[in-house]
Amino acid sequence: MAKRPYIVGNWKMHGTRSMLAEARAIDRAAERLMKVEVALAPPATLIHATRKEADLIGVGAQDCHAAEGGAYTGDISAAMTKDAGAGFVILGHSERRTYHQETDADVQAKAASALAAGLNVIICIGETEAQREAGEAEKIVAAQLAGSLPQTPDAGDRITVAYEPVWAIGTGKTPTVDDVNAMHKAIRETLHSVYGDAASEIRILYGGSVNAQNAAELLAGPEVGGALVGGASLSAESFVGIVVAAADGAE
Repeated sequence: MAKRPYIVGNWKMHGTRSMLAEARAIDRAAERLMKVEVALAPPATLIHATRKEADLIGVGAQDCHAAEGGAYTGDISAAMTKDAGAGFVILGHSERRTYHQETDADVQAKAASALAAGLNVIICIGETEAQREAGEAEKIVAAQLAGSLPQTPDAGDRITVAYEPVWAIGTGKTPTVDDVNAMHKAIRETLHSVYGDAASEIRILYGGSVNAQNAAELLAGPEVGGALVGGASLSAESFVGIVVAAADGAE
């Protein structure tokens, strides 16, 4: 049986307790739209509160440290993230790779730690505009993915992949539907090379300037299993519009 579309909101470094009203509204909407799996990744300061306020949707984190514990001031381990109420963690987002110089090996280590702590993982990959213009997008993304995937046995059923072209994140630009479909097909082939038949069950999300207006078209691809949503997830109204588009496409 095919998995439900997975729509995940990444709040990034936005949100104080006043934002819990948006989480509650999203949770209420998700109860009416059961054909879609909905989740939010608030900042770490709101994971516990969001889990208490939102009963139906998934709640996750935006990062974790690879180590189980130690002298890492300001960092949060996977076990701590799980203890706070998270069920999953986003890893390898381009903003982490760029601003914190995270490598594929760093992402792989974090993913292994998260899985060991009982978290599911969403692994982000994506090319820059220069890499796409040079005709290297699929090669770059395939290599990123292969280097970031955990080698943990039977990890496939707890992994989601999010393709987010770096040049589309927060810019209002989106790739063509054909480009998205071609990239997701290439990602699927890489997943099969690592996990074999189990790769067929791994959802591949699209992320990058997704909104209620373009969601239906972007989600219609045969290998597009949902969306990782940034700015549009900060408002229940705009985020739920994307969830509705996913639900309509799942009918």
